[in-house]
Amino acid sequence: MHTDVNTLFAELWQDYIQMTPSAAKIHELLGKGEEIINDHIALRTFNIAKVNLDVLAKHFLALGYVDSGDYKFEQKKLVAKHFEHPDPTQPKVFISELLVEEFSDSLQQTIKGFIEQMDASVTTAENFIYSGRHWDLDIATYQALLTESEYAAWVAALGYRANHFTVSINHLADFEHIEDVNQALKDAGFVLNSSGGEVKGSAEVLLEQSSTMADRMTVKFSDGELEIPSCFYEFAKRYPKADGELYTGFVAASADKIFESTNS
Repeated sequence: MHTDVNTLFAELWQDYIQMTPSAAKIHELLGKGEEIINDHIALRTFNIAKVNLDVLAKHFLALGYVDSGDYKFEQKKLVAKHFEHPDPTQPKVFISELLVEEFSDSLQQTIKGFIEQMDASVTTAENFIYSGRHWDLDIATYQALLTESEYAAWVAALGYRANHFTVSINHLADFEHIEDVNQALKDAGFVLNSSGGEVKGSAEVLLEQSSTMADRMTVKFSDGELEIPSCFYEFAKRYPKADGELYTGFVAASADKIFESTNS
């Protein structure tokens, strides 16, 4: 596992921009050459012991992160936690896991088959969090998963890596409102996730979020290639709580819609 938090995020970012070329253009558009502060990243996995949420979390707990919130997504059959570092300038981490047992026998057997192909030692390797796919996958299996769970199909095809990074609107020099960020993105030709509206959340719930729709990339399967959604970029505006400190948590109803940024 990594011993330096900055190195881990640098490696995650390098993997992410290979999957999400649009992120570099958005950096230029919103940051105008200035540094962009990353509010949080998100990771996806299955609730199978060898690779569950806790296994991924260990990579961050070892660097001082602490468990800071629990979330449940009934419709998508997911649970999640978010983690925060004692240094508030470090990104928050949102990890979700698919409740595999709530799906069809076919999906359960498929996912279990993937995980059986993995050596347990892989999950403690320094690069596990951005190591990609560790199993064979054919196009028909991917498409069968997609009919039941977009989330399951995404993890099956792309494996372990940051599903998205997030621009902290609070730290942007030239933008104050999320609507202005969204307009700048649309004017530049980026497609936003409009599920539940372009802006998810509100000042009342202390968090506003929006996101692009995922880039598309050609992925190799065991029997060919297919262009599928990869990763996306999120934008978050946080509001102060009664004590004046910025809210650091997440809003499940909003996150539920953000997941749909990787929909086909």
